[in-house]
Amino acid sequence: MSLLYSGPSLAVLHDEYAARGRVDPDAQLTSSSRLVVDAPVDRVWTVMGDLRAWPSWASGIRILELGDVRPGAPFRWRLNGVPLRSRFAVVDPQRELTWTGTFLGCYRAVDRHVLEPLEGGRTRITVEESLAGPLLPLFYRESMLRANHERWLSDLARATA
Repeated sequence: MSLLYSGPSLAVLHDEYAARGRVDPDAQLTSSSRLVVDAPVDRVWTVMGDLRAWPSWASGIRILELGDVRPGAPFRWRLNGVPLRSRFAVVDPQRELTWTGTFLGCYRAVDRHVLEPLEGGRTRITVEESLAGPLLPLFYRESMLRANHERWLSDLARATA
């Protein structure tokens, strides 16, 4: 793994990775977390797909600018105080919400949130992310990325209960 790896261009990352259900496997940081919640997939999607309401239940999130939640639409937000610029790649109701994003001008991410209906009205939520950029591993670690995902999943589970 190269400390200077930046990954593919944002356009390639968006069109050839995120829109096709993939993260960047060569990124310095990748993480995947799963949680099964006692809520039907339609309820989980209703909560997860309403980005305007995220700050009311998700720790450390603030939405700055949001139009339609549709493929190609941009949005701006803050996660733990860090400003992010993102663009939806996949918006498949009750199945997947995926976007690409940048922060600090040179770091690129793919964030995938996949829902899977299970028996008994439960839902498996999988969060998968790749994060790449020069010198990234010097100040951000996979354990930190995973902790953000675990917190997100826990918050989402509470919001759908």
